[in-house]
Amino acid sequence: MTGFRDGYGIVVIGGGAGIGQAAADHLAARGASITVVDRDESAAQRCAERIRAAGGKAIGLVGDVTHAPSVRAALDASIAWNGRIHALVNTAGVQGPLGRPSHEVSVEEFESTLRVNLTAGLVIARELIPHLLHHGYGRIVHLASIAGKEGNPNMVAYSASKAGLIGMVKAQGKEYAGTGITVNAIAPAVIRTRFLDGQPAEVVDYMVQKIPMGRVGTVEEVAALIAFVVSESCSFTTGFTFDLSGGRATY
Repeated sequence: MTGFRDGYGIVVIGGGAGIGQAAADHLAARGASITVVDRDESAAQRCAERIRAAGGKAIGLVGDVTHAPSVRAALDASIAWNGRIHALVNTAGVQGPLGRPSHEVSVEEFESTLRVNLTAGLVIARELIPHLLHHGYGRIVHLASIAGKEGNPNMVAYSASKAGLIGMVKAQGKEYAGTGITVNAIAPAVIRTRFLDGQPAEVVDYMVQKIPMGRVGTVEEVAALIAFVVSESCSFTTGFTFDLSGGRATY
């Protein structure tokens, strides 16, 4: 894949670890100017420092994707640093309650999962899209999940939140289709991250057994797909969810 042009600014939310960190590294290595945003400021700073040490351009900022003023402050700081935001990658997410059927999940647990995994998509749109509209160009990609398409048992909050995010992407893709802005999602199956280590063995086994390739994905594989979706080359796809599922996806 070709690199990004000089000054192509990409904000990576949740870039302090896991898929977000891999995406930040991958995008920076291809010439993008990266703003790493994470609620763990030290993690964001470490990621940015590593990118700079490798010869890339990056800053690290604290930000809470569920809190509009926090998102706005991070975006403003990114614009002040780079002059413009061309793309945003949202990898922030939580697992929510695991290993329990729906009747054992509290409303509070369910709603707190939706705030991070779904409502944040609207927060980002409200804070970023006016800037993108002003410039007539933009790329937004959210990290969804195959669970949002097919539903994983005993993961009702997570599955519902990712399904809602996919629906939001479909709506926003249509809303801004004529503006130069694309809004897409990526729906991975199981990816080897720290989240995987925190899940019950039976949940992991269930998900891996569903994957025809018989293995989990890697953060590098997700990062490579993200790089295409936020590039200028990805110009005729919007409102779409790219599968990264080892053959699990059925639609």
